[in-house]
Amino acid sequence: MIEPLQIWKGFHWSFFINIQGLIICLRRFEIQIALDNITQAQIELKTATEMMLASSAAMELAGSFTKQDYNYVRQTMTPPYVQSTNFSGLMCWEHASLIQLWKRLRPVFASLPVEIQPQHHQFIAAYFDLMNAHRAVCEKFGGDDEGSIRFEKNKAIDTLDKFAKSRLQLIEPNHQKLKSCPSRQE
Repeated sequence: MIEPLQIWKGFHWSFFINIQGLIICLRRFEIQIALDNITQAQIELKTATEMMLASSAAMELAGSFTKQDYNYVRQTMTPPYVQSTNFSGLMCWEHASLIQLWKRLRPVFASLPVEIQPQHHQFIAAYFDLMNAHRAVCEKFGGDDEGSIRFEKNKAIDTLDKFAKSRLQLIEPNHQKLKSCPSRQE
């Protein structure tokens, strides 16, 4: 039997590898849009969508053990196991790079050629899958009752929902899909 900590770490590594692939695809998408190469831009956005879906699956699988087992896993994300007292995935370079890229792409997403818009809608749907997978894992392990390691004062689910909405505004600046945000709050 695989230990819960191995599951957690292994699928988080897979998650980050997929996020790295997503960053590469989106950078290539940005280049192809600038070159007005619509066909290649569509391919890159489609591949970015697939990378986001793979990240969603990895996130879901990272939580494939019991809440009781998670109590031990959570302890490994606090001192003395890590140096930081507010450990979070927000600290990863992949997260910072992706958010910077999404900020840079926001005007591109706001003015996409008509030919790319269907692929962009699929990209947004994949983002919802990722956010919902993250939310489900968080909820499974008590995030609807307590805070995260980094944001102890707020329910972890509420923090995730807030982040989901703000990130969605970067990749869907025209607000066509904002009403179907993964958040359960209105």
